[in-house]
Amino acid sequence: MTTVSNKAVAGQSAQQGFVYLPLIAGWLVPGAGHFLLGKWKRGALLAASIVCMFALGLAMQGKLYSGAQDVLDMLGLLGDLGNGLLYMVGRALGLGSAPVQVTTADYGTKFIVVAGLLNIMAAVDAHSLRTGRKES
Repeated sequence: MTTVSNKAVAGQSAQQGFVYLPLIAGWLVPGAGHFLLGKWKRGALLAASIVCMFALGLAMQGKLYSGAQDVLDMLGLLGDLGNGLLYMVGRALGLGSAPVQVTTADYGTKFIVVAGLLNIMAAVDAHSLRTGRKES
């Protein structure tokens, strides 16, 4: 009986070592945390939603926050950083850096920030599923 309990403890400690992987992967790539957990439909729905919102925001000429001049810019930057690699690639390609010249750009900026916040929520959801705090 001690052999079974030792195996269970060893299995639990091995699971605890990788408990943050879905969180980090889900933040970097939308839906990846759920894909790692085998939640294919949920991961695909989240990935499609987040990528579409980010792309629509850029299509509306929304801006990607790059620096923090005031408190609202800092909050926008935090929301944008939630997009993970989407934000990093967008900044590297110079997307969303043009000055706002159309009225839809403000909506585009909000789409990009909301996509980042949704991605953070999805990554935390994947982490909660992984740790067992939430059942599928």
